[in-house]
Amino acid sequence: MAFRAPVADHRFVLDHIVGFAQVAATDRFADATVEMVDAILTSAARLADEVLAPVNRSGDKTPARLENGIVRTSPGFAEAYRAIAEGGWVSVAATSEYGGMGLPMTLATVVNEMMSGACIALQLNPLLTQGQIEALEHHASDELKALYLPKLISGEWSGTMNLTEPQAGSDVGALRSTAVENEDGTFAVTGQKIFITWGDSDVTSNVCHLVLARLPDGGPGTKGISLFLVPKFIPDAQGNPGRRNALQVVSLEHKLGIHGSPTCVMQYDGATGWLVGARHKGMAAMFTMMNNARLAVGAQGVGVGEAALQHALTYAEARVQGPTPTGEAGIIGHADVRRMLAATRADLFSARAIALSCAVALDMAKATGAPEWHARAALLTPIAKAFGTDAGIAAAEAGIQVHGGMGFIEESGAAQYLRDVRITAIYEGTNGIQAMDLVGRKLSDGGEAAFRLIQEVQDHAEGARARLPDLAGDVWAAAESLREATEWLLTRAPNDRFAGAVPYLRAFARVLGSDAHLRAALADDARLPLARIAIRRLLPEHQGLLAEVREGAEGLYAVTAADLAA
Repeated sequence: MAFRAPVADHRFVLDHIVGFAQVAATDRFADATVEMVDAILTSAARLADEVLAPVNRSGDKTPARLENGIVRTSPGFAEAYRAIAEGGWVSVAATSEYGGMGLPMTLATVVNEMMSGACIALQLNPLLTQGQIEALEHHASDELKALYLPKLISGEWSGTMNLTEPQAGSDVGALRSTAVENEDGTFAVTGQKIFITWGDSDVTSNVCHLVLARLPDGGPGTKGISLFLVPKFIPDAQGNPGRRNALQVVSLEHKLGIHGSPTCVMQYDGATGWLVGARHKGMAAMFTMMNNARLAVGAQGVGVGEAALQHALTYAEARVQGPTPTGEAGIIGHADVRRMLAATRADLFSARAIALSCAVALDMAKATGAPEWHARAALLTPIAKAFGTDAGIAAAEAGIQVHGGMGFIEESGAAQYLRDVRITAIYEGTNGIQAMDLVGRKLSDGGEAAFRLIQEVQDHAEGARARLPDLAGDVWAAAESLREATEWLLTRAPNDRFAGAVPYLRAFARVLGSDAHLRAALADDARLPLARIAIRRLLPEHQGLLAEVREGAEGLYAVTAADLAA
């Protein structure tokens, strides 16, 4: 499938929307010069367009398979992965101490989005490795860092995370995997894990698993869980893959999409592992990996949505079905088709801006240590993950609709985007859980971080009234409604908050996205038509969403199981 990484749009968002210049101005990221950014974007786009996109269809049609206990990947994946590794794309944001580029997370997010749009099934491999690198950098011993980080950063080895078990999905504390300390200080890890993305493959020489398990003295729930690094092959004295560890792939999941990504059921039978972080503090270490993954998954949604929109636009320009009001030959001239394409483009721009705003906040937090940046990154993470993936799913669904009957035919290629992107709203914490996190933990500061962000939107809208009074007024008013809804939520019991969490998150995203479009229109007059789509057609949705927020939980529980079954 043809795909072109949206380099110009990324440059525009970095320069005019999210304030990337302040990241490059820090001592920590002084290497992120204009020339460096341009080189990263151009090279990553070439990789996505010319190497990854051509194998996307083969991954769908010829899925990964399990043969004699070994996972065989889709045709072309090994060669494409090698290009990713050799180009250093696994380690854009990894520490330079062990061979990484040491560049901002913002640039890594841009690269991840481009690679996701080209081939999400393959991009999942380096994504998981990046998360493991981050977790080891923060929590592993110096010995583990020295042995594993160079191999992971180079892409010679890959990484996974093992949380979910058949009886323990979102309720991670219900896990049954155990770990017992050996005489040499290692641990014997036993248990079964499911939904392990890229749990095995033939594209790297070793697969390193981060596994959550409970020590004998670990208490119940998440507070008693520890984290262990369990490699497929135990490194020998020279640091090379040695003897096979006591773990195996039991089976591969048969999935709706991302067929080229092997999703494994993993069995550990006293496998040798090493403790990462403190005993019984495994969730803290794992969350380092998961939080980065949540932002990356939001970018995945945007990337696949971008590919779906490009595919639909190409079809809409070529497909002829009757005369159009514009005189254009293709169905793009029909009002409803134009509506779908314009709304999709507007939402993807909003989602991209939110994701990169989150990445900038993460970079500024790392560079400055300022608590305000940490709070902003924490607040934006669930919004970036949930809205980015929702926007990607909506884009893929609209892409099928634009194709009409041909969209329902696999040969057109439109259906793959929806099948592939649908998982992004589920893994790394469902979007409902992201929303609950937003109205729960992320408002536990009394709403300080949220109110600060809302005020910035209003201040910017106030300053824009002279040039774009109608659009600026709409954005200001929507932000004020969001402020009032936030104040209301802070007075409510937890379950009332949770009942309105999803519409609240979406309303928040609508306001942030409209602010991004307003900034875009002020920076470039050519962006004004799309800004009008976002602010006049899409932003009004926030009113209904915030009305739902205020309904609380009572009405939901008035509906009984019998009512639902009727």
